[in-house]
Amino acid sequence: MSQTITIQPITRIEGHASIGITLDDSGNVADARLSYMSLRGFEKFIEGKPAEEIPRIVSRICGICPWMHHLASNKAVDGCFGVTPTPAGSKLRELMQTIAHAEDKLLHFFFLAAADFVIGPTADYAVRNVIGIAQANPELATQVVKTRQMAKMMLDKFSRKTIHPVAGVVGGFAKPLLEEERKDMLDKMGQILDFALFTIDFAKKGIFPQYMEAIQTLGVIKTGFIGTVDAQGALNLYDGKLRLMKADGSFTDFAAQDYANYISEHVEPNSYGKYPYARAWNEGFSMDLEHPKGIYRANTLARINVADKMATPRAQAELEEFRSLFGRPAQATLLYHYARLIEEVYACERAIEILQDPEITDPNVRAKVEPKAGRGVGCVEAPRGTLIHDYTTDQNGLIAHANLIVGTTHNLGPMNMSVNQAARALIKDGNVNEGILNQIEMAVRAYDP
Repeated sequence: MSQTITIQPITRIEGHASIGITLDDSGNVADARLSYMSLRGFEKFIEGKPAEEIPRIVSRICGICPWMHHLASNKAVDGCFGVTPTPAGSKLRELMQTIAHAEDKLLHFFFLAAADFVIGPTADYAVRNVIGIAQANPELATQVVKTRQMAKMMLDKFSRKTIHPVAGVVGGFAKPLLEEERKDMLDKMGQILDFALFTIDFAKKGIFPQYMEAIQTLGVIKTGFIGTVDAQGALNLYDGKLRLMKADGSFTDFAAQDYANYISEHVEPNSYGKYPYARAWNEGFSMDLEHPKGIYRANTLARINVADKMATPRAQAELEEFRSLFGRPAQATLLYHYARLIEEVYACERAIEILQDPEITDPNVRAKVEPKAGRGVGCVEAPRGTLIHDYTTDQNGLIAHANLIVGTTHNLGPMNMSVNQAARALIKDGNVNEGILNQIEMAVRAYDP
């Protein structure tokens, strides 16, 4: 008889989701679906609110990456009011974002993903977790906690709030960076960069080679990709043009404010999340494994695929090594973990570059702002993917309409496909155990949803 297997909750992700697997009469997979039932509602309940209040409200969308919502929102309101932030204000925004990226990637790799590789994907779940990691290597675990805390406390000390920030304001930033603060942050970012370089070397030598077969087979699908690049085609996390790449490597660049000409959103009955897809490809939407339509991926692997290069030297060297092994665009889902560590190096290097910019301590951190009617689209790269905030204001500067495309939602379609592929590859003739189910979860964890 047919059977339904439910994985609920999916463990070691930064949100809530479940997987439903339907087996046919032979015990083989007939279908497998990811259900994402979190309902936020921010697009509706910010309507009628003063636009300058919105950056403080939407940071509550996510406690893991509140800075990205905060800054995308500030950029959107800048656009509504027709204001260009001061150079120092823009640099301080980007500095906060890159530090938040550096902290976030350590969180995912060591706290959420590493247990599958260090302890083993089929090990007893009682030890396949962050506590097991700490017991297996207490010295490394201590260093991870200290380094992540260092990044968090840099944000907290300067901006006064590392979670649910308020320091970004329309027209720039709320306060200037003092020279003694700059020196302290520069020293700390140097230490975090050293640990980032250690981490990627540790993973390349001690983790990834052991799991090359899994990398080449688990959750592998063929899709397009999206990310942000600068005028030279280098990866940029804060500003630039969006690049939508097909699976064959061809791509189209466009301004963030034109996203609706290239991306549409689809609704599936098993999810409250909207499924973005590539409208520009004129294919429609389908998650069929053999013939997907409109499907592209976001997040770390997507960003290093669409970028021609990295804008910092050590990250560029890592990208060159990655591409020599896996080509461009790389499609293997578990390579998100490798890409995440390349981006960790970039984030640290970029934060150091910003701190070394003489303009970063300019006290002129905010341009004059007058509320008015307008439309603004704010876009940044969140750890989970390309984040778009689109607002329209009325003549009083109140929000009349809002649309958000959040990083994770770009990957809802691909995650369904990866789960389906993994389930079909691993479950045969009714043979199912906890280790197999965890490997199916790994296909989700790679996306860091």
